[in-house]
Amino acid sequence: MDIRLTNVRLSFPVLWEPKEYKVGDGNPRFSATLLIEPGSENDQKIREAIRQAAEEKYGKKAEANLKQWAGNSQRYCYLDGNSKDYEGYEGRWYLACHSRTRPTLVDRDRTRLVEEDGKLYGGCYVNAMVSIYAQAGENPGIRASFTGLQFAGKGDAFGGGKPADPDDFEDLGQGADAESMV
Repeated sequence: MDIRLTNVRLSFPVLWEPKEYKVGDGNPRFSATLLIEPGSENDQKIREAIRQAAEEKYGKKAEANLKQWAGNSQRYCYLDGNSKDYEGYEGRWYLACHSRTRPTLVDRDRTRLVEEDGKLYGGCYVNAMVSIYAQAGENPGIRASFTGLQFAGKGDAFGGGKPADPDDFEDLGQGADAESMV
């Protein structure tokens, strides 16, 4: 089920170059974790999409499967942030999203973003296009993929702040002193 989440916090973004989940598995993917306010409209959309996906795939076993998988990150994509010791997770739920296809990444005005823009970072706010689905077979569970993110606003960066600004450095110029330091 496809849903649109608005003004959620982005964490652990892998958006520009896919990375292997397990080193050497040969299956690189893009990923993002979205922090969700409990009881919010976004939370309700996710829970409803999970319920619908489970009922469609598992029928009468849906409720039992969901109860069994709750809290298991290998089987369930929507988890209690209080279970993690990460900045920004306390008091939130988090949705782990993955995609083998590069997501569409846009700014507030819908122009495409590039990595050098520096706008999509852990801690910023985004709107997200997400698909919740149930998986059967060898690795059954409830999964989430994402097809796009829109930068919605700045937030405090997780894990150490922002990169240095060029104005933070002195202009060393082009003189003899500059060459003697090389």
